[in-house]
Amino acid sequence: MEMDTNLALVLVLAPFLGFLINVFFGKSLGKTVSGIIGTLTVAVSFAVTLYFFNQITSTQKAIQVTLFDWIQISNLHINLGFLLDQLSVLWLLFVTGIGSLIHLYSISYMHDDENMHKFFAYLNLFVFFMITLVIGSNLLVLFIGWEGVGLCSYLLIGFWHKNQDYNDAAKKAFIMNRIGDLGLLIGMFILGSMFSTLDYATLKTAIAGASNLNIPLLSLAALCLFIGACGKSAQIPLYTWLPDAMAGPTPVSALIHAATMVTAGIFMVTRLNFVFDLAPDVQTVIAVIGAVTSLVAATIGLVQTDIKKVLAYSTVSQLGLMFLALGFGAYEVAVFHVITHAFFKACLFLGSGSVIHGLHGEQDMRKMGGLRKAMPITFWTMLISSLAISGVPFFSGFFSKDEILLTAFHHNIPLYVIGSIASIMTAFYMFRLMFLTFFKEFRGTEEQKHHLHESDGLITFPLIILAILATFGGLISLPGNSWLNEYLAPLFTKVAGEEHQLGTTEYTLMGVAVVGGLLGILIAYVKYFKQDNVPEADENITGVTKVLYNKYYVDEAYDAIFVRTINALSKFFRDYIETALSAVVFGFGKAANELAFQGKKLQTGSIGLYLFVFVLGLCAIVSYIFLAH
Repeated sequence: MEMDTNLALVLVLAPFLGFLINVFFGKSLGKTVSGIIGTLTVAVSFAVTLYFFNQITSTQKAIQVTLFDWIQISNLHINLGFLLDQLSVLWLLFVTGIGSLIHLYSISYMHDDENMHKFFAYLNLFVFFMITLVIGSNLLVLFIGWEGVGLCSYLLIGFWHKNQDYNDAAKKAFIMNRIGDLGLLIGMFILGSMFSTLDYATLKTAIAGASNLNIPLLSLAALCLFIGACGKSAQIPLYTWLPDAMAGPTPVSALIHAATMVTAGIFMVTRLNFVFDLAPDVQTVIAVIGAVTSLVAATIGLVQTDIKKVLAYSTVSQLGLMFLALGFGAYEVAVFHVITHAFFKACLFLGSGSVIHGLHGEQDMRKMGGLRKAMPITFWTMLISSLAISGVPFFSGFFSKDEILLTAFHHNIPLYVIGSIASIMTAFYMFRLMFLTFFKEFRGTEEQKHHLHESDGLITFPLIILAILATFGGLISLPGNSWLNEYLAPLFTKVAGEEHQLGTTEYTLMGVAVVGGLLGILIAYVKYFKQDNVPEADENITGVTKVLYNKYYVDEAYDAIFVRTINALSKFFRDYIETALSAVVFGFGKAANELAFQGKKLQTGSIGLYLFVFVLGLCAIVSYIFLAH
């Protein structure tokens, strides 16, 4: 037990040690050394995770580590502790595993940046907080990690802070997450007041054993918790921060979108499955918002020209599909897609970074093309990942996305249709990206063309590993023979996937999904390869395309409704209320000042006058005492 405690501390604190070393000594150590230290510390956490994964797989028992009693208020008792079970260890595998690859990639990608040591410090801190979020044994420890990844996203999105637009994007991410976090806090307060605990295991026992459970209040708690998930995992209406998070360096995009921050909402809902299972109305809300988010984000992704923006809206769309599964109580299906998505989306983001790196910062796909021969490894790894996200057999995304659509079909046909349309759109815009970036003639400058080359080994090695995982990752949960479902079974009261035995309906739906994905790819092929179509310049975009290109003007609507309103209110308080209050406060000060000014005139400096007044005062006191008696 003591060994487990020590190893759990190593798991959590190794990245934090990397953060401290790089913050205080990184500049003097040099770029390469700071990068190696940052990467090794996360690799240590990955190695410890493998140990715990092996132990939990063999024993089927969760490991509970209590460090100390933290909070004791009345009957509320909270420990600072860790819970290592099937769910947390599974999450840690891709947080630390893909995190290690992203760190390794960053050694080369960020080598020309003067603040590389600071970048690795922030990356390490990000991973530290994500590990804390995942392995916390109660909601309060999760909240530490939850807020920590929010802070680190602010630091990393605005890492190139000399650009004011990047600073604005960082602030936007931070503030929109605070809105969601308020919901999470309220949900925690409700659960704490209902059950006098925030510990997962105790909560589950208390809910299971409660005879007169207040379901409406529990549903309110679930809804508030989901609002928190909407902020972290970028669902409508709190999704607009995630595409703007592209302002950060590409490794940050990969870390946020694939392995860490955006999966936190999925993790929290899955962890508290026993709460959400008792709130069917809230589950319906989750499914509807997930489906709508998936479709809306997919439509926006159809026309974006920034290679990272396409991937960003793809992430929002895929997260919507995960919430669609969560809304139907198919937690293990959502987790399956989280895992496969982590593989192919990390590969796609790092691949886009390789392209941007090769083109000296260019992100506009209209100025790319023909990169297939110059960057073969980048091309093939991104092609494999695009096939995976498009649901092409037999890549990883085919299995996980098919499970989600199958679940939706069995529960709600309209939402199944919405999810299917979003999936077809995904195939289209991903291959639109591939054709515009890698095929036909190069459309950039002659100088860029002259310097085109494949990225170095530190960049291509993580791409190859992730492409292999994107290819074979689906094998962990084959239809009718799912290792993942069996592995996660102890955490859930039922495993939704078990009811999906392969029959005529299932094979038909599978065929429809495959044909839909191939249709999306075919349309992209005809339009962007056969017809050699290149998106128009921004000023020439019109009609529906303009609405989609400008993201339905949601940011502008938010700006008009919320930002300007709050700014106007702040200005009113500053110019009128604060001025009036200041006048009152300063009025008291002026009155005291005037009294003091008049009072000082009594100070004449004449000793005779002072003695006279002293005698008068003494006589008055004596007279008062005499008369009183």
